[in-house]
Amino acid sequence: MELIMASSLTGFRELVGELGGDGDALLRDSGIRPEDSGRTDVFVSLRSAVNAAERAASATGAADFGRQLALRQTMDVLGPVGVAARTAATVAEVFRIFDKFVAAYSPGIAIDVRSGFVDWTLRLDPLPAHPQTVELSLGLILGVLRRFLGADYAPAEIHIPHRRLTSEADYRRYYGCALRDEAAESGFRIDPADLARPVHRDALAHHYLTGYLDESLAGREVSAVRSVADIVGRMLPSGVVTVEFIAQHFGMHPKALQRRLAAEGTTFAAVVDGVRRVTAERYLRDTEMSLLHLSRHLGYAEQGVLTRACRRWFGATPLAYRRTLREEI
Repeated sequence: MELIMASSLTGFRELVGELGGDGDALLRDSGIRPEDSGRTDVFVSLRSAVNAAERAASATGAADFGRQLALRQTMDVLGPVGVAARTAATVAEVFRIFDKFVAAYSPGIAIDVRSGFVDWTLRLDPLPAHPQTVELSLGLILGVLRRFLGADYAPAEIHIPHRRLTSEADYRRYYGCALRDEAAESGFRIDPADLARPVHRDALAHHYLTGYLDESLAGREVSAVRSVADIVGRMLPSGVVTVEFIAQHFGMHPKALQRRLAAEGTTFAAVVDGVRRVTAERYLRDTEMSLLHLSRHLGYAEQGVLTRACRRWFGATPLAYRRTLREEI
């Protein structure tokens, strides 16, 4: 049930367009609203984001799509985690901040720094093929290294778990170092002396930002209800809100998803019904949307289903409830 900040898709639509593809269509087909891409206040399915990157490479014929996309991103895509990293005392501490707080960006990603190696891991089960996501992420890490160590900095070696997608010369030109493909891990081998190099530190900002992230993540678990409700809300207008379809977004068996929801005291049907209720109330109160349009927006086949639902939720027809809401304003 892993999500990722939608800022991870910064530059996606523009790059796909420049390569002759339709970025909006690729995002929609992956279950992501195009207008959400690039936002730090919205989270999307991590599996869907991975799928979008892999499909974009195939659709555009750009084997180096992940590397190209990384050139359009900075550590700002990490949101508050990226801001906190700027306050570190050394390059190694930058990555320790990433390691400790990356869950605020995506709980499905792990970044580890050890003696002479910075490691990146995607935590999805089952794990999909994700070479573009690997190369995008390593390109972003390279950008972080060059931010603190200079624009010409080159690691000692890059490791990727898949077979190289283009020539070794391409990788050397991009990353500035030797390539080890089909490796056991994803990451960079780095001189320990480079990791120990000091960077400008704002001690006060460091204290407040890491404290904020500590509080944000303290005891936090990814809520199945919240994650499902988020995806359901986006998919309602399509009418595709079956447990099978939503489970597929999270790479889970439908029964496993139902068990997760049951552990939080609810069911898939109850989550869908709750999302529809909240959405209906908001549109009845705040807009002049027609009832036919609202019915379709909620994924109902006909307006009569909306009428029956409103009687159950609010004890009144949609129009009567809209009048009541307006009188309360």
